[in-house]
Amino acid sequence: MKKPLVLLATAGSAALMLGALGFQYIGDMPPCKMCYWQRYGHITAIALGVLAFFVPVNVLIALALLAVLTSAAIGGFHAGVEQGWWEGPTTCTSGPIGGLSTDDLLNQIMSAPLVRCDEIPWELFGLSMAGWNMVASLGIVAVCYLALRQTR
Repeated sequence: MKKPLVLLATAGSAALMLGALGFQYIGDMPPCKMCYWQRYGHITAIALGVLAFFVPVNVLIALALLAVLTSAAIGGFHAGVEQGWWEGPTTCTSGPIGGLSTDDLLNQIMSAPLVRCDEIPWELFGLSMAGWNMVASLGIVAVCYLALRQTR
């Protein structure tokens, strides 16, 4: 029976969203642009999971799996940006300032995002929130996969 696994996967995405909102509103850590991108996959998965719980259609579970996998991929990319392994979107990070004129530097400062994607506001055991989102999301992907493999 798939329903317990669908419920577990949906609850996992809901828990990640509640955690993100807790960090935002209770912990006073506003999200950056890439943090919002990670949330979209979980919001989609929650909606699909609720629907799949009442209407058992494998396509809904597969779409939820893809939505959470997308969130995991964005979380992994975001964690790499935070670690400086690669560059993030220019609308969310800052570039080198060595060769900028005073006017260019002032323009960069004035157009800088309020919350930068390349800074780590919180980490645990060496992983940032984005990194933990990737790990937890991959766990949810595994639960969705198991739900898809189960027969009725």
